[in-house]
Amino acid sequence: MQNIPTRAVFDVITDFLASDPTPESILAYRLPGELEQRALELLARNREGRLSFDEELEMHDFIRADDMMTLLKAKTRMKLSGKIF
Repeated sequence: MQNIPTRAVFDVITDFLASDPTPESILAYRLPGELEQRALELLARNREGRLSFDEELEMHDFIRADDMMTLLKAKTRMKLSGKIF
């Protein structure tokens, strides 16, 4: 199993956001494959009840990052539709 530092999720996302992405790029954004795979591994291990404490913290970082990106994408869709800003 690959051990990816938990900060990697936020580092990758903030690097993306710092690149001044277009609204369309924000809507299309997905985590890089290795991070997406790690998130899926953690979710599977969680379902099996096999997460260590550190892995549980890492999984919660992925959840928080996903929540943030979901909110950002929703606000971007609203902005593009002219409903806010």
